[in-house]
Amino acid sequence: MSNIEFVVDSLENRISKVLHKLEVLKQTNTNLSDELARTQERLLQQDEIISSWEEKYNTLKMANSLLGSDENKKETKLKINALIRDIDHCIGQLSE
Repeated sequence: MSNIEFVVDSLENRISKVLHKLEVLKQTNTNLSDELARTQERLLQQDEIISSWEEKYNTLKMANSLLGSDENKKETKLKINALIRDIDHCIGQLSE
């Protein structure tokens, strides 16, 4: 009988260790999931900030070319022409 009791105790001990390890892994998984969610949120915020700065940069680039900078004159002329076409299109729709 002693041998059977030893085997049962050994199995109980192993099962207990496996269950403990399972709980630790579940907690680690939860922590990593939370960290991933926070990191993804931070990445989205940084993407929004980058988009905002890119828009500001493009606006500044256009303003500089309007002030006489030779670097982006062609690009600015194209944008102005596009704006004029949009305005003409809006006026055409309003007059219909």
